[in-house]
Amino acid sequence: MEFQSANFQYEREMPWEPAGEGVTRQIMGYNDNMMMVKVKFEKGAAGTPHTHPHTQTTYVASGVFEFTTDGETRIVRAGDGVYMKPGAEHGCVCLEAGILIDTFSPIRQDFLKK
Repeated sequence: MEFQSANFQYEREMPWEPAGEGVTRQIMGYNDNMMMVKVKFEKGAAGTPHTHPHTQTTYVASGVFEFTTDGETRIVRAGDGVYMKPGAEHGCVCLEAGILIDTFSPIRQDFLKK
């Protein structure tokens, strides 16, 4: 494997990286084939609409978000999930401060510091 995280990730030891205005992220476990990322949003912050070739699933750990994916818009809350197929335009607006858990396949190499 070219890319591989440590076996354990401790929140208190993982840096929060800027990921847009009002948005920060922690890179959690990963290898060449998959990656998990924790993303914290302030109320009103947006995940700007974008596309990428990765399969993505998102779990809403807390908060309320308006998500659009592949032309469909829905409100999701803690406990809900969203699937973004490869190449589908997607984005969100945070309606109530919260945390998303994103998983990607394969790894988002662009998220790793060189």
